[in-house]
Amino acid sequence: MAKLIIEPSPHIKSAMTTQKIMLCVIIALLPALIASVWIFGLRALVMTVVCCAACVVFEWITRKIMKRENTISDLSAVVTGMLLAFNLPVTLPFYMAVIGCFVAIVIVKQFFGGIGQNFANPAITARIVLMLSFTSYMTTWAEPFYYKNPDVITTSTPLASDTPAEITDLLLGTTGGCLGETCAIALLLGGIFLVVMKIITPVTPVCFIGTVFVISLIATGDIMQAVAAILSGGLILGAVFMATDYATTPMTTKGKIIFGIGCGLVTMLIRYFGTMPEGVSYSILLMNILTPLIDRFTVPKAFGEVKKGGKSKK
Repeated sequence: MAKLIIEPSPHIKSAMTTQKIMLCVIIALLPALIASVWIFGLRALVMTVVCCAACVVFEWITRKIMKRENTISDLSAVVTGMLLAFNLPVTLPFYMAVIGCFVAIVIVKQFFGGIGQNFANPAITARIVLMLSFTSYMTTWAEPFYYKNPDVITTSTPLASDTPAEITDLLLGTTGGCLGETCAIALLLGGIFLVVMKIITPVTPVCFIGTVFVISLIATGDIMQAVAAILSGGLILGAVFMATDYATTPMTTKGKIIFGIGCGLVTMLIRYFGTMPEGVSYSILLMNILTPLIDRFTVPKAFGEVKKGGKSKK
């Protein structure tokens, strides 16, 4: 006689574990890491290693102090470290990067319960804290291949420059900027890999990038400037790797569309009317905060649920 097994949901389980998902994200980030080392030298690799190591150590210590099961094996701390490093100038002092790691892991992630329970993307929040705390360091950009020419070290980003960047330079990443955001080709390759592996859906990135393109096209009337707008700054990095975070973005397709369009609108408002040339980080953080509200109005009602003053769905 077969035994009746009763257990709590979920009853349908996937072989895709958190560790495997994070490993796929790490693989997707490798082309951008390789490009950053090519463009900004070995210090880009060292910066990434420092951030990853600091995030892992902070997570291990915090879980130990809180007497919770340690979660460093799920690789989420490594992903946070890589994303934070990709949002930093290669010339930033290492101790400032470590402060950012502390903010990301301890304050934003672990203080709210750990992976899946944080209200905002840890790397995005840490970048904003560093930007507000160490503004001059966070806005000093290294000239591409500066390690080959010591006489020229700093430059401006395409968004802050009076001279429009060439589309080729934006695609290859040979422009000023954070170490992981400049090479659009590498980031797009990583995004395609994540979509093929079904780690993310393209809904949010397409809506995010598409909104920026449409607004830029309307504002400038020049399709090449609109293309440059989506290839500049941290737009692709943010849209593909941070606006798709499971814990801080909406669950439904309708919610993802609203989230992506909202990110695009806020980004362009900051670019055109703000004091800063870039607004991707702030737009994602703002929409992260609005995610519970978006979910509230977009999550479908359960079949058979009785509405207030109405009849049940059948």
